[in-house]
Amino acid sequence: MTQEIDELERDIERSRAKLDLTIDQLQSKLSVSGVVDDMLGTARNGRYGPAFDHMLTTIRRNPVPVMLIAAGMGLLFYRLGRKPRVRTHVRITADEDLALYPEEPRLYETGASPLQSPQDVMERRRGVNMRI
Repeated sequence: MTQEIDELERDIERSRAKLDLTIDQLQSKLSVSGVVDDMLGTARNGRYGPAFDHMLTTIRRNPVPVMLIAAGMGLLFYRLGRKPRVRTHVRITADEDLALYPEEPRLYETGASPLQSPQDVMERRRGVNMRI
């Protein structure tokens, strides 16, 4: 009877060892590095293997430009995926703001004599940027 119990305990220990080995193998395959290694191995064995190897050597030689390109593309995709914001705020203008930007441009300057022609005024203003 004790022999059967010892045999069962050894069998249970063997089963646990196999189960631990299987779990370790699954964990290594499902880790990030395991998934990447699996993908790289699949890509290298395909018909585009030489091109893939060339791309990897280029990335290893120039990591900074590749990271900048990846960051730029990530930002582009992030901005493309966002919904555009709708601006709902209302701008309140004071009377001083309205005085700075008249609605209609004046043909004559303030204080101009009635004998001054509109062409003279426009000639002086051509060199100055106006906001209308």
